This record gives sequence, structure tokens and C-alpha cells, in this order.
Amino acid sequence: MTLDISGLHAGYDGTPILKDIDFTVDDGEIVGIVGRNGVGKTTLLKAIMGLLDPDSGSVRFDGRDLTHEPADVHARSGIGYVPQGRDVFPGLTVEQNLEIGEGIGDGGETRYEQVYDYFPILEERADQDAGTMSGGQQQMLAIGRALVGGPDLLLVDEPSEGVQPSIVQSITADLKRINEEFGTTILFVEQNLSVIQGLSERCYAIDHGTIVDEIGDGAIGDRQQLEKYLVV
Repeated sequence: MTLDISGLHAGYDGTPILKDIDFTVDDGEIVGIVGRNGVGKTTLLKAIMGLLDPDSGSVRFDGRDLTHEPADVHARSGIGYVPQGRDVFPGLTVEQNLEIGEGIGDGGETRYEQVYDYFPILEERADQDAGTMSGGQQQMLAIGRALVGGPDLLLVDEPSEGVQPSIVQSITADLKRINEEFGTTILFVEQNLSVIQGLSERCYAIDHGTIVDEIGDGAIGDRQQLEKYLVV
């Protein structure tokens, strides 16, 4: 299932943020979106997820035009979303947060067993208020919630943000495992160099709302190539 973004323009209240974005993510790939703060990375994921209605251009997934469809239609089409800052529901238990993820995909088979296999702490603390968990545990919960419904495409916004390095390494490994075991396509936004190099097969660099470079598999290991898009 291919994600195809073509001529995408989007912004907020008449202020343009994204300008003429074109790229494709093929079925089963792990692709990164890299860039400094404020260049449009999160806006791009929101437009892909249907949380922001683009001004022009198109968002197509598996051949279906989702450009102006709301987020729930995107979710039912098989797109899971892990927002920046985790954004779990603090007044709900871990288990209740996970149940919200059942709305992803066609509503068929769920993946609770696999989620608990990846993140055992979620099963151990199923009855705990999500708001009382650590940042790393909340990130695991946010990923688990997006995974429960069996998405074909997982959008992940800054998985390392506010998470201690040892947990970041674990989450990076878990995302790779999800891709390998389920064939889940992953598009992620990140500024952490080690996560970018450890997770992505290739990257698109974004600057001032426009894609300025594609960094292929052979160049992912080149620290200087990546840092020029990450360091202010």
C-alpha cells in the first residue's frame, strides 16, 4: 500500500506552512522526515492524517484519495498516528487508551497480544491511569494505541521527544520489529540523529515547508549529510 503525496500545500488560518510537497512511501518502507524545529514536519503528518485540511494538492493511500477526508476516515483506511508529545488520555487507564486504537483499520483483528509482547509494561499496568506514567511509558502507550487496530501505515511524530536515551533505543528497536514482523509501513518525523540513522531506510529533508533533499540508504550513515538539516 503506497502513500503518495503530490503538490501538497497547507497551513493555518491563511498562513502557508507546506509548499508543493511531493514524495512517495512504498509499501513496507521506513522513511524519515528530518529538519529543524518549525519547518513544517508536524504540519505534514497532520495533513496526511486528516487533522489539517490541505489548501491544495493530494494525499493518496493505497490508491484512494483521502485529501479532504476527516481523520477518522484516514484511520479506518489503515493509517495509525502517534502524535508529538504522545498525547495519551490522562484520565483513562492504559487499557482504555489502547481500546481507542481499535478504530484503526477495518475493525477486524486486533493486536493486543503483540502490543503486550512489544511493551510488557502496558499489560502490567493495564489498570493504571495513563497520566501517572513516565514519558517513556506514555510513548510506548501511544505507539501501542496506534498499533492495536493493525494499521498498514504508521505515522510517528518525534518518538524520542522527552524520553530518556535507553528508552529511545528500545522504542527504535520496537518500531523496526513492528515493520519487520507485520510489514507495517512507517513514516516518522525526528530530529534525534541516532534514531534517524537507526530506524530509517531513507529520509526526506524539509526546510521552510519544502522538501529540499532526499537522503538515500547509502547516505543515512553520513552524519554530516544529516546534521546540515538538523543543526541550527
